[in-house]
Amino acid sequence: MKSKELRDLSNEDLQNKLKELRKELMQDYSQISSGTPPKSPGMLKQRKKTIAKIMTITHSRELETEVENNQ
Repeated sequence: MKSKELRDLSNEDLQNKLKELRKELMQDYSQISSGTPPKSPGMLKQRKKTIAKIMTITHSRELETEVENNQ
């Protein structure tokens, strides 16, 4: 997903998406560890990048609310 699409999601939706992506990534890793090549190796990289984007967005939102509370 693109960053703009992720930023439009609510915090709850982002957390659900994060759980879903981590679960898919775990399944891919277990498939690789069993010796089976992944269906789409490029998706591993894409999933990891999307997870990083989601974590960055949630962290920036937390910082924004922290700054607002301090003012």
